[in-house]
Amino acid sequence: MANEIWTIKRCLEWTKEYLAERGEEHPRLSAEWLLCAATGLARIDLYMRMDETLDAAQLETMHAAVVRRAKGEPLQYITGSTQFRMIDVACAPGVLIPRPETEMLVEEVLNYLDAVVLSPEAAARQRVELPWNDEVEQARKAEAALANERATAERRAANLTAADEAALGSDVLGSRAYAEELADREAEEAAQAAEAEAAEAAEPELDEYGIAIEGADQQTTPAQDAAEANVPAPAELRTARVLEVGCGTGCISLSLAWERRGHVTCTATDIEPRAIDLATKNRDALGLTSDEVAFSLTNLVSSIPREEWGTFDVLVSNPPYIPTDVMRSLPHEVKDFEPDLALEGGADGLDIFRRLLNAAPYMLRAGGLFACELYEGALDAAAELCRQAGLSDVRIVHDLTDRPRIVRAIVTEPKQRI
Repeated sequence: MANEIWTIKRCLEWTKEYLAERGEEHPRLSAEWLLCAATGLARIDLYMRMDETLDAAQLETMHAAVVRRAKGEPLQYITGSTQFRMIDVACAPGVLIPRPETEMLVEEVLNYLDAVVLSPEAAARQRVELPWNDEVEQARKAEAALANERATAERRAANLTAADEAALGSDVLGSRAYAEELADREAEEAAQAAEAEAAEAAEPELDEYGIAIEGADQQTTPAQDAAEANVPAPAELRTARVLEVGCGTGCISLSLAWERRGHVTCTATDIEPRAIDLATKNRDALGLTSDEVAFSLTNLVSSIPREEWGTFDVLVSNPPYIPTDVMRSLPHEVKDFEPDLALEGGADGLDIFRRLLNAAPYMLRAGGLFACELYEGALDAAAELCRQAGLSDVRIVHDLTDRPRIVRAIVTEPKQRI
């Protein structure tokens, strides 16, 4: 096989047929994924470069990947990554693969943060400095100067009587005609001076290569701009604090911090060392810092310092939630490859959920959000448990297939342990 010529097109077709014969549900899509991983090409590029030949290393990688996929191993483990909302996350055996349903869990948290914790109105009130702001202001000043010069000349001419004009002569300084001519000339000179000043003020500062330096002429602060406009200064946006339990790849916390960077910080825990290592790798790949997303190896919330209890705005989790009896009927690629620790949730799928619900009033501030992704058959029971625990505004959110998937509720009365 290594001595044969294998183009992208030939490899794609062969892989598709091979996987289809072994029961692959979407053989062409799987073949595309594997080829992209082996060649480093985007999916669309495969079809732009169908006649290109795979080299020996690419063929060897592709062969190993096809063998693994034929045995049922998830594509995300084979390719080593998957896309989650706006970010790419690395995936590895031993850590749960992110699902589309969990993207909706992130959306629910973001909607809450935007509406309750953060302040989009304050952000909208902030003045945006545009390049032409100074030019508009200078033009306005030039128009005002022109009007002022005309008014002065008219007042000067109006003070001359017809007798004064006759006595002085039409060519003498101070005559009505001369005054009007002078007014026009002075106004024109004032306008030209104002335009020159505007052009000078609007001219951008250049770097050593002659390229304009953005923001070099922006000297005012939002508070000064607000004062000039006679409106209240914009309020400072508060930083939201999120606690995630069972972070896995870190996709939830990393998405929250990435999509609201500078306004959301996350503390995320997991009991699996491989999950913490992978989540940290994903954080570093995104360029996020430990101050923005902090990962902790611990059981649920055990590592949260006492002084941080009651300070979180959100407690979010995608905990193990598959009922024990349902575990046996899971697809082969889930049951035999993904970790049971991240899947099984006890007899009714709510074992870990109950422990999180018990912790929520101690971790969250008043008005904080408690949100969990759960097994579709357990949402009604979970919602009732939230009501019994004294949480308010309990809601069930359906996923894209219209199955109940997320329970969310508000902690109205935080608790403190003695």
